[in-house]
Amino acid sequence: MSNVNMEATNILPILKKKLAFLSGGKDRRSGLILTIPLSSDQTSMEELSATLDYLLSIPSEKCKARGFTVIVDGRKSQWNIVKTVVLMLQNVIPAEVSLVCVVKPDEFWDKKVTHFCFWKEKDRLGFEVILVSANKLTRYIEPCQLTDDFGGSLDYDHSDWLNKRLVFEKFTKESTSLLDELSIINEGDKSSSVDKSADCALLPSFDPETVLQTGHELLSELQQRRFNGSEGGGGGQGGPAWCPMEEELLAQPQVMKLLDSLREQYTRYQELCRQRNKRTQLDEIHAKVMQVVTWLQGPGSELLKTHQAIGDSMRAAQALQQKHEEIESQHSEWFAVYVELNQQIAALLSAGEEEEVAELKALQQQLSDVCYRQAAQLESRQNVLQAAQGFHSTTQELSQQLDGLLGMLCADVAPADGASIQQNLKLLEEKLQTVEAGLTSVRQKGALVLEQMCNQPSWSLEESESPPGDPQDNVQQIQSVMEEMQLRKQRCEDMVDVRRLKMLQMVQLFKCEEDALQAVEWLGELLDALLKTHVRLGDDSQETRTMLDKHRKFVDVAQSTYDYGRQLLQATVVLCQSLRCTTRSSGDTLPRLNRVWKQFSVSAEERQQRLELALNFHTAAERVLQQEFVEAESLDEVDSSGKTLLDRLTMPIIFPDGSEQYFGSPSDTAAAAEGVRERLLLVEERRLQLQEARLHNDEEEEEEEVLNGQEARLDVIGEELSEKEEQEEEEEAGQQDEDLERATQDC
Repeated sequence: MSNVNMEATNILPILKKKLAFLSGGKDRRSGLILTIPLSSDQTSMEELSATLDYLLSIPSEKCKARGFTVIVDGRKSQWNIVKTVVLMLQNVIPAEVSLVCVVKPDEFWDKKVTHFCFWKEKDRLGFEVILVSANKLTRYIEPCQLTDDFGGSLDYDHSDWLNKRLVFEKFTKESTSLLDELSIINEGDKSSSVDKSADCALLPSFDPETVLQTGHELLSELQQRRFNGSEGGGGGQGGPAWCPMEEELLAQPQVMKLLDSLREQYTRYQELCRQRNKRTQLDEIHAKVMQVVTWLQGPGSELLKTHQAIGDSMRAAQALQQKHEEIESQHSEWFAVYVELNQQIAALLSAGEEEEVAELKALQQQLSDVCYRQAAQLESRQNVLQAAQGFHSTTQELSQQLDGLLGMLCADVAPADGASIQQNLKLLEEKLQTVEAGLTSVRQKGALVLEQMCNQPSWSLEESESPPGDPQDNVQQIQSVMEEMQLRKQRCEDMVDVRRLKMLQMVQLFKCEEDALQAVEWLGELLDALLKTHVRLGDDSQETRTMLDKHRKFVDVAQSTYDYGRQLLQATVVLCQSLRCTTRSSGDTLPRLNRVWKQFSVSAEERQQRLELALNFHTAAERVLQQEFVEAESLDEVDSSGKTLLDRLTMPIIFPDGSEQYFGSPSDTAAAAEGVRERLLLVEERRLQLQEARLHNDEEEEEEEVLNGQEARLDVIGEELSEKEEQEEEEEAGQQDEDLERATQDC
């Protein structure tokens, strides 16, 4: 998915475009928020994919396991680009994505297209995709975890973040290379026997001081940014803002780890050079020491060679220890002489001339060889005796522990309850652990004795006689005792395994019975809570829908409790068959569990039906109350559904055994019914308003008809008057004509 070796410098031009970024914010599951701000320009999917690969290589695997919330800001983009980005997330980070929030623009895309595409790809994508406005993004993410682009208070500077990433990667690359070089130099000192002083001249490619200073400055900057992010910066009510340089994003512990490793390797490198110089000086000093002590090569060696036994008991080993202390006392006088002579030779060497150096070196070397060899023989003999005493003491203690464990296993114990079984099992385990620890200690002490005997310095080849207390006899004695203890412990362990298996099965049986009873009690408590507290139906459709969702989750919890109880009872039957015993208190647990579950199922079904009736009622009521014109049939439908709901509230729950039970108290039922009646009253008021409006419209229509009739009658009267005036004018004109004709005739 992402390349762990990807560096910011390789894709720096792409990162500067801010195609995607981790702001440092977190969702409510503590998962990181990945923001993809799409612009109005065409976005290159290859560059976006490269950016996502790089960003996803930053957080730790633990952080990735919590999942990402991806914010796709599509307010300035087109729907087809947003869809391409969402589908691309399936190929880039399918397993890490928990939620994809697509921020839609104010002028939304075609709803049919977006709705169809999202639902079509939902199952194949593997994560949930939601469309949300920028101002509603806080429903899913706290404002303090959002940047100011989405109305949040989280500060994010992309340029500053990119600069810090470049510094971080540069330091990581240089420090890793420097660590490899210093490690090669330091490890080469252990495996190489050549002149090591020349290795000090082999300097690393980078100056360790400069790299360390760069790392400290980077660490200081990271810690300061984290302090500012947790103390000062824009936390809001949701808590302090997460800065983008937080340790989950820029791996502050990785910087600290690199600094620690670099300091360690650099310190070793400095110590290496210093030790080489010191070893050179010590080699020159040790090369000049020599002297011979006749007594150490004669009587002293004979005393040690004649005392090699380790004893077969604690008392015998203590007697041999006392004799060895006497031999050490005799050697101490001669070692004091050696120290005095060695100091004298050292003084001579510090002020000696060249011709005396060779003789002093030979003398001091011979003296040192003899004294150190004799001292090593004394120390080795002392170590063998001390190890032998510890071995005999531990063997004796283990033998007593095995006897006690065997006695406990031979006694038959039949506890009656889980507590006594646990107590006996704990005691048995403690004794077995004590025996195992004792046997381990015997092996360690025996191995230590054998190791000390094998590490004893060898004597000179000319003294080939086998001294008393041959080391081979001592080895056989130690091995024989350890084998005997092992066999005794194995026999007891086999008996413990049988006893443990039976006791563990009994403990598991008691535990299953107790847990099954607890499951019945839990289911009964859920039933009681359902009947007593789940009464309200909601004041509107949104609240009722929320209550219906909560009710389904409540039923899921009860279903899980019932399944858990059934599984426990099945396990009880299997354990009883294995132990060949009958069930005790679990005999009536299954009927009780089934009875309570049936009662809960009936009650839950009734509750769900009431909520669904209430949801239908509120939805229809809100629709008729909000619409301007409502048909009478719709009002009648709301009234009918409300009355049906009220009737349902008065009905009891009838359990399979015939008993009846009501939800809550009468006052709770009355309160729920009162809410329905209030909504019915509003619907009735709406009905009256509509009736008044219709009456008012009818009166206005009648008045308009009367006025129209009067106007028509006036028009008829006007026409009649006009016709009458015309007739009178015609009659008048005819009369004038007649008068004129008469006057003419008279003339």
